[in-house]
Amino acid sequence: MHKVDFCCASGTFTRHNESCRCNFMHDATEVAAMKIRFLGKGGSTSNGCPTLYATDQDTYLVQGWETNTVGTVEIPHLLTGFAEADTFIGATLTDTGRGTFTVVGRPVTEPDVLGKLTLAEDETAIEVPKRLRRFYGNAAGTR
Repeated sequence: MHKVDFCCASGTFTRHNESCRCNFMHDATEVAAMKIRFLGKGGSTSNGCPTLYATDQDTYLVQGWETNTVGTVEIPHLLTGFAEADTFIGATLTDTGRGTFTVVGRPVTEPDVLGKLTLAEDETAIEVPKRLRRFYGNAAGTR
């Protein structure tokens, strides 16, 4: 079990007692050992990574290439297509201009979770919010 805080202002997760960008945190909860479910992988010939997983915490675990910024990974555009139906990765995706996004989330450091992953030397994993896709206007009437 570990404590996780969710920052509703920035939509990110942080470790308990660490500050996030906006310093506005709430909903500290105890989280049991995370269970993950494979959704899809691609973008590399090394171990089939990066990879997207759904968690039992109603979040996504994103396995991607390490960057120079802790909590930020780089993933191919195609990885976002593996999100569960009517959901999306609820974190800021920044287009690199070379077919990839950088995405920011809570660094995954729990040994039990990392032990379930096949990480290449240049990879790490982050946890990001899972958001429900909402439709408005004419699109809402067709759903």
